[in-house]
Amino acid sequence: MAAIFATLVGGAMPAIKEFGFNFIFSTRWDPINFVFGAGNALYGTLVSSLIAVILATPVGIAIAITLSELMPKWISYPVSIAIELLSAVPSIIYGMWGLFVFAPWFANGPQLWMLEHFSGIPVIGTLFGGAPLGQGLLTAGIILAFMILPILTALIKDALKTVPNVLRESSYGIGANTFEVITKVLLPSIKSSIFGAFILALGRALGETMAVTFVIGNSQNVSSSLFMPATSISSTIANQFNEADGLKMSSLLALGLVLFVVTFFVMGYARIQLRKGRA
Repeated sequence: MAAIFATLVGGAMPAIKEFGFNFIFSTRWDPINFVFGAGNALYGTLVSSLIAVILATPVGIAIAITLSELMPKWISYPVSIAIELLSAVPSIIYGMWGLFVFAPWFANGPQLWMLEHFSGIPVIGTLFGGAPLGQGLLTAGIILAFMILPILTALIKDALKTVPNVLRESSYGIGANTFEVITKVLLPSIKSSIFGAFILALGRALGETMAVTFVIGNSQNVSSSLFMPATSISSTIANQFNEADGLKMSSLLALGLVLFVVTFFVMGYARIQLRKGRA
């Protein structure tokens, strides 16, 4: 970890000296005039990752509860394996599926519906404006949600297994129904683990490259609309690394350094929360 960090710092030093701390917040990415900033890519990375965890977390909680508490074992076991197999699918396959299958369907169906029903609402309407292109921040977030769902489900399911059966039995014994046991006993018992799983999944989404590159649109612009094309740190590096040299190469390494630092702290915080949940 120290060697990777040192390598990134050394490679990014020319960009750091040239642009300083303003590099993180600048939204200008102009290779012609050799002016670079991480603002656009950082915005796309954070927003698409937040969309992913917001969508995937309630689904992951519901699936974990269903598998652990509601389904018989002869059904839950193969379903658990099927969900875990989603994590074995290469990210480029998710990206290709998202570009050729999901994005056209999303543009011609849900995006048109959201434009019709949400675009006129104050404040919220700005998030769902623009042309229904299929590719964009929202599409990238949904694809990422599919990718992080297995890790969320597995972590929450394991956390549920750590809850002593005596808590379930005593709750049923005093007359609680299944819904009350789940909402008032089980979920409060593992809330730290759920939060840790949330942050850990966020860290997984932050670093995703190929799937996001296919569906985010790869536009160096910041828009309030979730439908519009954007970029992320990983997709910017993947698209431009081969042709980069000099200050542009250093700026791409600086982007990698920003992503490294953000992901490191997010994952570290998640590990701390998970340990608290197991304590």
